[in-house]
Amino acid sequence: MSGSGGALQMEVNVIGPVIATQAFGPLLGADTSLTGPPCRVVMISSVAGKSGAPFSSAYAASKHAIEGFSESLRRELMLFGIDVIIVAPGPVKTPIWSKGKEAADISRYQNSPYLPAMQKVTAFIEQLESIGLPAETIAERIHDALTLPNPKVRYHIAPDTMRHLLTAVLPKRMMDRLIAKRLGLMPPAT
Repeated sequence: MSGSGGALQMEVNVIGPVIATQAFGPLLGADTSLTGPPCRVVMISSVAGKSGAPFSSAYAASKHAIEGFSESLRRELMLFGIDVIIVAPGPVKTPIWSKGKEAADISRYQNSPYLPAMQKVTAFIEQLESIGLPAETIAERIHDALTLPNPKVRYHIAPDTMRHLLTAVLPKRMMDRLIAKRLGLMPPAT
């Protein structure tokens, strides 16, 4: 269960892009009194925008919201020739990982049935730092989204594509059980 940072994540990851898009929409081509070709909107989502992981519900919700907002916006702005592209990275090599380690305090779970799962998630997050993609790789996809004549609707950029492919094709209940078993979140056998 996510902590109190959920509201802030929604403000930054959802409300911010909505406000920016509303503010700049007319300049991108929605104001037909302006001249020039229509532009593109590139939204930064995440692999979490299609699959939520335990203990990241606020982040996953914010990125799911960006996915839905982008889909709807792309269809609405077709009237003006404005395209909306989603760039959805997995882990990226940035200082966020060391900041996350500093901020991670799982002591509040000490007397909770979630403690073993939180310890496994913390260890997994440390692994993500080592497999993160260079920020330049993400920047290249953003450049493609902005400049290619016929860009994809969504760029999924992750170092572990097999895991994300399985998440996309396996039934949700099967993925639930696999993740729960891996983290020790299975209910006691009756």
